[in-house]
Amino acid sequence: MSADSVPASARDNQNIKPSGPPLFPLGRVVATPAALALLEKHGVASVTLLNRHQCGDWGDLTRHDRVANDAALVNGSRLLSAYVVKGERVWIITEAVGEDGVTRSSSCILLPQDY
Repeated sequence: MSADSVPASARDNQNIKPSGPPLFPLGRVVATPAALALLEKHGVASVTLLNRHQCGDWGDLTRHDRVANDAALVNGSRLLSAYVVKGERVWIITEAVGEDGVTRSSSCILLPQDY
């Protein structure tokens, strides 16, 4: 296994503050009931994770996925972030619309098993 395929430390990282300006619009924001229940159970505001995602803090991803997200900021493809909340992963996926590289249709907060 190469270092590129090993995710960043799986620490509970929901309290890290985003830095910098938003890099893309979120579009319509939705969430699965399971993701909302997990965040509520642990007192994590969904807006905190959305802000991190929007500012390019991709959370607990492999180097390969981080590079793919950085490219998606330019080419307009899908963006994925993964955050660890009390030992459980929460994903945020932002879909793209069109080929302008800017417009985003929606962002969804979900658990991997919701996908």
